[in-house]
Amino acid sequence: MKVNVKCFASLANPETCDYKDSTAYELKEGQTVEHLIKLAKLNSEDVAMVLVNGRTGGLDTVLSDGDRVGLTPASAALKASLSF
Repeated sequence: MKVNVKCFASLANPETCDYKDSTAYELKEGQTVEHLIKLAKLNSEDVAMVLVNGRTGGLDTVLSDGDRVGLTPASAALKASLSF
């Protein structure tokens, strides 16, 4: 199945996960966002927010053919504000 992913800010890489145009990946049925992150050569610890078809998801979200995934990193400011 084909899934499209966009990465934002520090996660973006034109060859593996761009922010301008989505990058297509082939996954097997039942695979999750975490599988997609590994295929895109990203570290799941660097991903703060996952969107699947415009809705909040998680690393364990099972993907389907045609899904659109957005990945955003944690920002230092967000991390700091959550620690209070």
